[in-house]
Amino acid sequence: MKISMKSDYGVRAVVDLALHYGQGLTQSADIAARQGIPEPYLDQLLTVLRKAGIVRSTRGPKGGHVLAKLPADMTLGEVVAALEGPLSPIGCVGDVHVCPQSAECVQREVWQQVKEAMDAVLDATTIESLAKKQAARDTQPMYYI
Repeated sequence: MKISMKSDYGVRAVVDLALHYGQGLTQSADIAARQGIPEPYLDQLLTVLRKAGIVRSTRGPKGGHVLAKLPADMTLGEVVAALEGPLSPIGCVGDVHVCPQSAECVQREVWQQVKEAMDAVLDATTIESLAKKQAARDTQPMYYI
C-alpha cells in the first residue's frame, strides 16, 4: 500500500496546525514555508480538508486555518481518508464485485487482514500524538563539531 504525496503533504499540514493549535489562525503561506509544500497545492489540500470537516478556514488578509476539533480527537485515519478516500490494498477488498473470484479467493482474506491492520494503526494514531512527537524532535539540540 502506497500513500500518495497528497496525503503526506496533507498530514504535514494538519500536524503543523496541531502544533499551533490554540494560537489563532495560521496562514497557508506559513504552513507551506515550514513544511516545504508548494502553496498553491497546499491551498487545494486545505480545501479538501475543510470540506471534510478537519480544518476551518477564514478568508481575508487576517484569515487563515485552524483545526476543526481538538488534535486529540482527530486521527491519522480521518485525515488520510479525507484525502485518499477508502484505502484498500487491492480492489476486491473494498468491493467484492470487482473480481468474480472474490468469494473463494484465499488471497482476499490476507488482503482484508492487511487492510484491517492498516486501518487499526491509522485510527489509533491521533494528530495530537504526531504533533507531540514532532515538537519533541524540533526541540532536540543540535551539536556542531
